[in-house]
Amino acid sequence: MTWQLDSSHSQIQFTVRHLMISKVRGFFDEFSADVNFDEEKPQNSSVVVTVNTGSANTRDAQRDGHLKAADFFDVEHYPTATFKSTRIEATGKKSGKIYGDLTIRGITKEIVLDAQYLGMATDPWGSQHAHFSGSTEIDRRDWGLEWNQGLDTGGVLAGWKVQLDFEVELVKVPEAQPAAN
Repeated sequence: MTWQLDSSHSQIQFTVRHLMISKVRGFFDEFSADVNFDEEKPQNSSVVVTVNTGSANTRDAQRDGHLKAADFFDVEHYPTATFKSTRIEATGKKSGKIYGDLTIRGITKEIVLDAQYLGMATDPWGSQHAHFSGSTEIDRRDWGLEWNQGLDTGGVLAGWKVQLDFEVELVKVPEAQPAAN
């Protein structure tokens, strides 16, 4: 069954340690998804997500500019990052693992998302919505995101580990009706 991303009710968030003690959170303002969700057999589902890396938003213009530069996403040469599922494994009635290939800066590595199916609802206009949430942690160095500065007290300015969290709401695409004769 084909589903469409409800971008106004979906988000991709990233969290990174700053100065080894606090956290910086940001979002990608622009992303799309191609989702095939099989309610009866979730393992038959698939997802492809494309993120506009230039849309990284941490609410700090100078930092956001640095994220777009060659030290990080290098949006001039790599304007998008993608995630393509390769398999889905149910781990519970409403939980699972989504295995897939994450490509950033032309480097592809397999990651595993811990996902939760939060349910389905029908809006007042009759459209069906499904909601999912999930997370994973990656080491940004695996994708060539190696810029950093050492601190006098030890450690680094920007953490190597990046927590990725997502909230996704999908809307079921109505099946085409045969044309009337």
